[in-house]
Formats: sequence, C-alpha cells, structure tokens
Amino acid sequence: MAPGEEFETTTLNKVRQVAEAAHYDRETVHAVLDAGLVCQVALIDQDQPIIVPMTYGRSGDTLYLHGARKARIVKALAEHPKACAHVTLVDGIVIARSTFNSSMNYRSVTVFGRPTLIEDPDEKLAALEIISEHLVPGRWHEVRPSLDREVKMTGVIRFEIESASAKVAAGPPEDEDEDYQSAVWAGVLPVSLQTGTLQPDPALPSEIDPSTVCLTLEDKTY
Repeated sequence: MAPGEEFETTTLNKVRQVAEAAHYDRETVHAVLDAGLVCQVALIDQDQPIIVPMTYGRSGDTLYLHGARKARIVKALAEHPKACAHVTLVDGIVIARSTFNSSMNYRSVTVFGRPTLIEDPDEKLAALEIISEHLVPGRWHEVRPSLDREVKMTGVIRFEIESASAKVAAGPPEDEDEDYQSAVWAGVLPVSLQTGTLQPDPALPSEIDPSTVCLTLEDKTY
C-alpha cells in the first residue's frame, strides 16, 4: 500500500458503531499507536481465537512486536498470513444524568495486516531498537549492546499495517433533553496513564544517579 493521507475504508476497517467518532487518517492512527504502550494482538490459531498483549514500536505503517522466540503468540503470528492489533487509551469516565448515556472518553485504534517473523539479525536488531525507543526513548544507546544469545532468544514480528481505523470520543455527557432539568451532578472524571517517580534498583550503588533519559520519563502522561 502506498502511504497516503488516509487508509482506504473497506468492510474490514469501517466503523459502524458511533461512526461519527471514526478516523481513517494516518495522522490520527499513528498518534494513538505512538501514545500506547501495549497492544492486544488477535488471530485465529488452530481454529481457536487468541488475543495476547504485546509490547511494540512503530515505523511508518509497520509495527514491530516483541516476545520470547518460543512463545505461542510469536509462533502463531509467524505461521499466519493475517492478524489484527488494538490499542485503547482511556481519557475519562463520562458521568451522565442517566446510566444509559454514561460512557467513556477514549482514543483507540485497530489495525489489520500481515505478520512476518524477522529472521535477519540486523533487521531484528533495528526492530528491537524501535521497540526500545518507543518505551524508553534514548535508552538504547545508554545500555550495553544486546548479546547474540539474547537476540536469538527474542522473537520479533514485522506487522505490516494494510488497513486501520481509529475512534476518538471526547467531551461532556450527551443527555436526553428532559434530563438536563435533573438535580443530579454530571460531568467527566479524567483518567490518564501517568508515570511516577523513578524507583532505584536496591542493588544500584548510591552514587549512580538517573540519566537525563530516565528523568524525562517521570510524571509523563500518555
């Protein structure tokens, strides 16, 4: 697929429920993927549906998924021509004047594509760097190089995004007209995924301070 501004809308990725919240542009899809930390990867394996959380990184329209080389999900993805992955970020609980109209504010994305096990060591290392930089930007160059045995024990899947859609919901409750006269509070309870203060390894010598890379991760909101 030649990259364009939007993913083509098809029967596969078309959002039918709350269609007004749908986005098919790459900018929105990429933004949600880049803000997430874990994606849920799903496929059919041996006539059974499976879904597994995996760490990942993105480069263009390609996701790189990381797991143990002998893990079931890595083996299954390596053997299947198609799969899907999903990321959801909850931004708030919408507390309406009725249970029916209560909901959530969120950003989500579902991608469909072709998974391939990376065998080339150089490509695998490059993919692992992308995954590492997604989780802890700058850390890859602070730590020692990966050992050959570590790379061999690691399974990395190249997941080429062929179709995608995002959904974004934001704002206050949308109540029934008559419910706005109700003497009950309504609004939004914000929710965020946020990092805290770094906690040093008990085995760390006291004279070693966190690097700037690590310090920039404190109090980060996703």
